[in-house]
Amino acid sequence: MRDSEFFGHVTALAPGKVNLSLRVGPLRDDGYHDVATLYFAVSLYEEVTAAPRDDGAITVSLSHRSAFTSVDHKDPQSGRTLTAEVPLDSNNIAYRAAELLRQTLQQRQASVLSFPANSSEVSSSEAPGPSGGVDLTITKNVPIAGGMGGGSADAAAALLACSALWEAGLTKDQLAELGANLGADVPFSILGGAAVGQGAGEELSPLLTRGELHLVLVPASVGLSTPQVYQTLDTLRAEASITAEVPELDADLVRAVCTSDTAQIAALMGNELQAAAVHLTPDLEDMMDAGMAEGALQGIVSGSGPTVMFLVHDAAAAVQLATRLEESTGVWAIPVTGPASGARLL
Repeated sequence: MRDSEFFGHVTALAPGKVNLSLRVGPLRDDGYHDVATLYFAVSLYEEVTAAPRDDGAITVSLSHRSAFTSVDHKDPQSGRTLTAEVPLDSNNIAYRAAELLRQTLQQRQASVLSFPANSSEVSSSEAPGPSGGVDLTITKNVPIAGGMGGGSADAAAALLACSALWEAGLTKDQLAELGANLGADVPFSILGGAAVGQGAGEELSPLLTRGELHLVLVPASVGLSTPQVYQTLDTLRAEASITAEVPELDADLVRAVCTSDTAQIAALMGNELQAAAVHLTPDLEDMMDAGMAEGALQGIVSGSGPTVMFLVHDAAAAVQLATRLEESTGVWAIPVTGPASGARLL
């Protein structure tokens, strides 16, 4: 008897991420930008529980334990603040992950799709394509529209949970390859740890690290649209007559992350999307200043923002900084560590 038959469900966790460095190249013909980024998984996890259903439907719901269920954002045309709820239909990336996996397994059963030759092969007779549906229950702990890959973590956890539920027999590498079709950050959330990301971010080179880093995350009350942040960066560069170059990471930063050299990381970390995020949400500058004034080694915007992250020396410093920021600014500050492991089953 498989675990899903005994318990009636499968639960998976997948980590959020920060970008210790993010460099952005010119706009490509396909609408994406080439990037060079240093992904770093942190100890803030999305949780997805997959339960089978017989009618073929895929459903999505949010757990009452979710720390985040909606996000405010400013409408670029009207300037009004609007509230966006997490979609609970086919627009949800976890829904799309389950649907993609089911279609892939059904195609494999029909011998339409084959995985790379260096992957673990599973015959169609051993892993029949699922015909049933699945109920997905998401517990959101990563800020929504916060530049931390929360949606990508939902997709990663959904892929792993559904793969186990349907006894697909897929490796993490195979799931990561599949996840790249859903978004550039999905493969990293599946694999976790620390990695250099290139292309649109989906070309991963995992790093062998030792030690850990301590960070404090400050979610913003208003979210940012990733496409809007990239568009704003393009506009700011054009206005300043700046020509985007092919992005490359600082090799010294990569070495520092591998050895957890906090001082060197603080000196070299950075984010080329930060100017655009601050342009759209000027309060981010004040938050970074507040963290530095309270003793952070460095503070930058995470990814496309608006979450701000601060690097500190150790766990005690992280708790102290989080407490001081909450007392002085009234924000919610979250101490985390990394590199965190990738998606895993509970």
